[in-house]
Amino acid sequence: MDFLISILGLIILLLAGDVLVRGAVNASLRLGVPALIVSLTIVSIGTSTPELLIAVGSVVNGVPGLAVGNVIGSNTANVLLVLGLPAMMVGLNTKNCDTRQSYWQMLAATALFVVIAFLTPITWLHGLVLLGGFVAFIGHAVYRARSHQLASPQLKNTELEVEGADPKMSWWRISLYLILGLAGLPLGADLLVNSATEIARHFEISETVIGLTLVAVGTSLPELATTVAAALRRQADVALGNVIGSNIANILGILGMAAFFGNIPVSQSVLQFDLWVMVAASLVLIPFAVGRRNITRAWGAGFTALYAIYVVCVLT
Repeated sequence: MDFLISILGLIILLLAGDVLVRGAVNASLRLGVPALIVSLTIVSIGTSTPELLIAVGSVVNGVPGLAVGNVIGSNTANVLLVLGLPAMMVGLNTKNCDTRQSYWQMLAATALFVVIAFLTPITWLHGLVLLGGFVAFIGHAVYRARSHQLASPQLKNTELEVEGADPKMSWWRISLYLILGLAGLPLGADLLVNSATEIARHFEISETVIGLTLVAVGTSLPELATTVAAALRRQADVALGNVIGSNIANILGILGMAAFFGNIPVSQSVLQFDLWVMVAASLVLIPFAVGRRNITRAWGAGFTALYAIYVVCVLT
């Protein structure tokens, strides 16, 4: 029953997160906020809302290991699984993608997380540092995009593709989306956190392990769906950028915010193993994000196999 409840909570989270993003995007556009700013801020933050509520709910409910496990597990899954599966299907032509600057920012965020993790527990002061980094990241992204738009006058605001945008959406539908999203997110998060905790107790495993596996894979499903769609459309830059941006948001934004709701201890097992797997997964992208090599089907199969091995190691 707890497995069914956790799946139900995950489905509610994903659906509520999607409708909230749609409502927020269209409300912002109707109020005159430029599509460029909406895409870089509201969409990127909105799609991370499920992970944020899980992290906050875990800390508030006294199972902070779930929050740490979710962040580390999601970042590992984003690289090895979310990039691995689409690459194994059709390959990713990342040779022409210029994600070097964003990738170095992801590595910097990862290095900061490693340092803070060894200062366990993670307190609100550490959270403040992480959130400061997230604000700087968003600000820099907006500045770069704005500069690019000014340098390319032919790029009109209406030509920008924004996730969930519908120029003809009525205000009553926007309001309905916002209400459903705001009501569904805490409900789904509560169901998922409570059921995941019960599963951990039943099988006598830690909440951290549940966060590293079940919850991490579940909350990575939106990124996986986006990456598969981008790979099928041959938009490798979207696929790679989605993973890099999500990993940065997980560390700086989600963990940073969760730390304000209580101290987050990091277990020795995480410090000795899982944290370094996440670091290794991040470094694996160097040939593709920096060296601009293609992520071929063979590489995709290798990434996916490595993730399967990692999950088996964690569970055993």
